[in-house]
Amino acid sequence: MEKPIMSFLKQVGVFLLCSSILQSCFLFKKKDEFQNSTNVHEKGQKSKITGINYNEEDNKDSFQVEAYQEQPEAPNMIYIEGGRFVFGSTEEDLLFKHDAYEQTESVPSFFMDKTEIANIHWLEYMRYYEHPSNIDSIPIGMNLQDYMTQVLLPDTTVWASEMAFNDAYVANYLRYPGFRMYPVVGVSWVQASEFCKWRTKIVRANMNKTPGQKGNSTGTDSSGMNKVVQSNVVDGVNNLIPEYRLPTELEWEYAAKALIGTQYAVDENYPKNRVYPWDGTAVRNPYQKKEYPMGSILANFKRGRGDYAGIAGRLNDGAFLTNHILAYPPNDFGLYNMAGNVNEWVGKFPEMIMDTTSENPFRKLTDTTKKDTSRNKKPQNNVVKYNPLAKKDSSLLGLNTKVYKGGSWKDVAYWCSPGTRRFLDREAKTSDIGFRCAMDALQNEKKKTTDKKKGKKKK
Repeated sequence: MEKPIMSFLKQVGVFLLCSSILQSCFLFKKKDEFQNSTNVHEKGQKSKITGINYNEEDNKDSFQVEAYQEQPEAPNMIYIEGGRFVFGSTEEDLLFKHDAYEQTESVPSFFMDKTEIANIHWLEYMRYYEHPSNIDSIPIGMNLQDYMTQVLLPDTTVWASEMAFNDAYVANYLRYPGFRMYPVVGVSWVQASEFCKWRTKIVRANMNKTPGQKGNSTGTDSSGMNKVVQSNVVDGVNNLIPEYRLPTELEWEYAAKALIGTQYAVDENYPKNRVYPWDGTAVRNPYQKKEYPMGSILANFKRGRGDYAGIAGRLNDGAFLTNHILAYPPNDFGLYNMAGNVNEWVGKFPEMIMDTTSENPFRKLTDTTKKDTSRNKKPQNNVVKYNPLAKKDSSLLGLNTKVYKGGSWKDVAYWCSPGTRRFLDREAKTSDIGFRCAMDALQNEKKKTTDKKKGKKKK
């Protein structure tokens, strides 16, 4: 009986000895924990370059690391995952402009407004400066009356026409309650840019009212106890957001096409391109859905000469002029009215795509965005000089020329194709051009919901 026991004990001893030897072997060596932005603040984390533990309260050499927080969600913004796509018009070049050749481009991730900016949003902007406590925010050298007439007030006379009776829209479109959620028009590119600056200031101020970390983070002392310690890094990641701005032409076209809806799970290519921001080559819904039956018009545009809506009934587009900012189905990114309703101002400069060599290309010129109050007291975005590293500009377009895209209630379907583009002076105001805002994404990825089904993403 003793022999089996001794034999068993010997086997156990050999096993323990071998285990201790193998533990020191590289095969069983514990791998270093992958340190990233989301866990580097946690207990026990230390600097990879100095070996000093982070967030030790009683160690003057210890660096205090804030808890990780994603970029705050900004109002009305939708995350647009970046990627590669073919930039340029897929339609026939009817005007023989030769300025929108198809070319592969890459677009970093960004955020974009779900909807166009509506009249109620612009009235909110106007009301801010009418409040006595905010008058100091008006640019130096301008009074409230000048700022109202030159910057804040949309030009409602854009509805007036010698060949049309639109007097009701001239008088009521901006302020009448029935048009509150209709896209604002009669605003220039400069006015839209000023709106973005105001919106940035207001949203940041509102976010700062929400209690945040305020420079405190959870750390450890020398005994390993968790304590709240003062941070020596600037807080604000949880409170501040990047600036609102107009989307670049690349961003706008990429978001409008929403080719993510045509991609298959096992295919890195886009099996098909899109003429419009939806599937198919027609302007009607190819799918049977409860809210949008098969055959429904998918955008607000001009059907033909003198035909702004179609015959009465469910198969027309439901609007003679503009329509509600949520009136039609969103595209696969969740964006509304990326075709039709109103055109939209984009970018700082027309993006000439015939000779680009950089990632996220745009026309490389210096934009000072300074306000010039010496002459006409209007906010100016003057281009003062060329980037010395940029190639010589050979465009016939002036530096004040801006792009608008998307088609509108008064355009035929041709202009609803995201690749088509037109130009106007930055001070121009019309009844068919509005805008929406965009914002940089400070991280490459956001949490995304995935469809349980394999293959094509759920619409």
